[in-house]
Amino acid sequence: MKTQYYTATSLDGFIATPDHDLTWLTSLDSGEAGPPGYDQFIAGIGALVMGSATYEWMLRNHIFINPDTPQAWPYTQPCWVFTSKQREKVANADITFVSGDIRPVYAQIAKKFPGKNLWLVGGGELVGQFYDAGLLNELIITVAPVTLGAGAPLLPRFMKNPMRLTSVQMIGNVFAELRYEIESSRAPEAATTEK
Repeated sequence: MKTQYYTATSLDGFIATPDHDLTWLTSLDSGEAGPPGYDQFIAGIGALVMGSATYEWMLRNHIFINPDTPQAWPYTQPCWVFTSKQREKVANADITFVSGDIRPVYAQIAKKFPGKNLWLVGGGELVGQFYDAGLLNELIITVAPVTLGAGAPLLPRFMKNPMRLTSVQMIGNVFAELRYEIESSRAPEAATTEK
């Protein structure tokens, strides 16, 4: 199982504006239906993990964008949401709320979905915790031709482990998809056995 951070960023390294707006991204046309490369990516995913801010954004901007007619949860895979407080659960969605150390959650997912990958949906701080534990394997970053000047950073921390560029792909003359493999300082097998 690979742990993958798959997201889009502005040219200056932000994944959302200061008020969490993503219209700068959704208004761009790559010529594909849906996010660039998404269908191929999601086919290999067994489970998702996201932070509470990402989950709340999903509720506001997708599920309950029209409160009178809520939308369905867009993922068939189970999702773990890291949160420090009780959150509203989406009907008919396989969502588990967790808190604390990411390692036991990772171990549970790895045991349940062998051969499938784990998608870290966001945000950057949660991704950083996986990195710190030696459990982040790949960055899949779609770069959009927009600068935001400020906002939520792609990764709000210094990452010193070597990264190897494995792929660069142009998508629709608009986006560039960059894939980086991360050389972990710790073996994931060792990290999953820690209490």
